[in-house]
Amino acid sequence: MNRRLISSGSPFERDYGYSRAVVDGDFVYVSGTTGYDYAAMTMPEGGGAQAEACWRTIRDVLAEAGAGLAGIVRATYYVTDRADADAVLAVCGRVLADVRPAATIVVVAGLLRAEMRVEIEVTARIG
Repeated sequence: MNRRLISSGSPFERDYGYSRAVVDGDFVYVSGTTGYDYAAMTMPEGGGAQAEACWRTIRDVLAEAGAGLAGIVRATYYVTDRADADAVLAVCGRVLADVRPAATIVVVAGLLRAEMRVEIEVTARIG
């Protein structure tokens, strides 16, 4: 089987030695994705806005991999503040309304940078 690495252009990928996603066989494993706009290296404020940005990046990466949001079989949501959970889950619920993957939300003490309030990782099947 061929293994293919996909980059979103984030300097974090290069600097920290990981790929935004790895395609292996029929599956796409998308790394934890925060709300950064990697072209401008800006981050929206608020959990809901960051979740929207996460999903834009994830959608684009899955498309490059030959998959789509409909192929998502597993999702994990990390939030740094319980107060953001409802807004984040509302975005996730809208994006994945017809997909309904197995999912988990975890409240964590923090993410890599203080401005990061949300991180989302998914596994999707191609086809």
